[in-house]
Amino acid sequence: QVVLLESGGGSVQVGGSLRLSCRDAGYRYVSSCMGWFRQAPGKEREKVARTNTDGSVTYADSVKGRFTISKDSAKSTLYLQMNSLKPEDSAMYYCAADTAHLTCSDYVDRYNIWGQGTQVTVSS
Repeated sequence: QVVLLESGGGSVQVGGSLRLSCRDAGYRYVSSCMGWFRQAPGKEREKVARTNTDGSVTYADSVKGRFTISKDSAKSTLYLQMNSLKPEDSAMYYCAADTAHLTCSDYVDRYNIWGQGTQVTVSS
């Protein structure tokens, strides 16, 4: 069973950095499709960054050049390094995995395994 546990959220000032971690506590880590999503109050959940089956990654336009997604398979952990944070980055961040499809997608509904979320707050 895949169990995703996020950590690393917190409160930072504009321009600061945070690194989020997502550990597969079930130690299965079999999905090539994993991603970070975020949801701000009153807004829909949106993709931040995700992996592809060929090892490449994709980012939302709003975070390109500032955020980096990576994974350490040996540690069963997915990371999101967030630099140059802005107030509009404030949201609950979720790690997710799609274990049901052969190709990866940006669509939230395709992801069937979700972590509990970690809050990121950026203040000016």
